[in-house]
Amino acid sequence: MLPLDDEKLNEIAKLEKAIKERWGEEAIKTPQSGWDETKEKDYKEQRKELAQKIQSNDAETLEEQKGFFITKRLLSKESKSKCPICSSQIKTLKDETCKTKWDSCFKCYVQWIEGREERWKEGWRPDEDHKSKIS
Repeated sequence: MLPLDDEKLNEIAKLEKAIKERWGEEAIKTPQSGWDETKEKDYKEQRKELAQKIQSNDAETLEEQKGFFITKRLLSKESKSKCPICSSQIKTLKDETCKTKWDSCFKCYVQWIEGREERWKEGWRPDEDHKSKIS
């Protein structure tokens, strides 16, 4: 750290004063000014509780598969990258966009939704007969 002479200290004091006048006392306080032993103790206790919670969650969610530990979430997670209408994989950006907005792939959007958006918003969905005729 560079040594501070009187001129630099005065400049810092002027800046602090201007900041205080403009934004108030809180703007120039150091983060440590409101910290005490009680807050430190609470903080350490919260960190300890969080570490214990993370450890217990890790122990509960890990499953051994062929010598490797894998989280159960990965094993049980259903693929959300399928079209609920035709069950095809969501692959392209067009598919992603349609999945987000219409809950279908692009192909189903063109087939069932485009030009009939109001009907779709009201809840109409193709039944199995319609799907089998097209697919």
